Amino acid sequence: MTFDWTGVLSGAPLIWLQTGVVTTLAITLAASLLASLLTLVLLALRLSERKLARALASSVTELFRNTPLLVQILFWYFGAYNLLPRDWRDWINNDHPWATLPGNVPLLTPEFLASAWGLGMFSAVFIAEEIRAGLQAVPSGQREAAISQGFAPWQVLRFVLLPQALANAYQPVVGQYLNLMKLSSLATAIGLAEITYQVRQIESYNSHALEAFAVGTLLYLAIGLIMGRALLHFDPKRRRIKKLLHAAPVISEAADAV
Repeated sequence: MTFDWTGVLSGAPLIWLQTGVVTTLAITLAASLLASLLTLVLLALRLSERKLARALASSVTELFRNTPLLVQILFWYFGAYNLLPRDWRDWINNDHPWATLPGNVPLLTPEFLASAWGLGMFSAVFIAEEIRAGLQAVPSGQREAAISQGFAPWQVLRFVLLPQALANAYQPVVGQYLNLMKLSSLATAIGLAEITYQVRQIESYNSHALEAFAVGTLLYLAIGLIMGRALLHFDPKRRRIKKLLHAAPVISEAADAV
């Protein structure tokens, strides 16, 4: 068996792959930002003192955790999108040069919006549950000590509990963001021209299936490794350990001086 990489890494197929990478990065960033905002909303509802708010958050979480992401994306694209006012849909379908990335990658399209919302909502419920588990791992004495110092309930959550919960759940949360990037491949079902879509287009164009899917796999691997390294750099526990290691020689010298 011989491999013809020029059929994938030159001419039109190469341009398609470049467009696919830009689209994948754009949808990952947009969906990640949306997931982060929705996570805050879900956590606020989950931790609310109102029973109705907690029930609403629990229902949303169970709904999105127990239904396939592909079905959700198809619902947002073919169902929910058509419920928008006609003027909104016409505006979205118009050309928007200001919302176009290099490589002629449009951001304001039904495919991009439905994919970003679907991925963001699906990921948010998992991220919120990871952080909630991190909150449950924080000793109850932390809350009591903060309240005794005169902190308001929102201050206790913002300055005492959430930082510790995020430190406890940071690596699982990073895993959810990496899953979001990989799951963006499902958006090919509604025509979003990300990496998987472009790989399949190359296969149809010149039948270089093995080479195309091999390159696509390597692209996902590279993006995942870079993204994972970048996110883990901000791991609160890792940064705390580094600070302690840097401080250790200073403490040792001070002890010797005494």
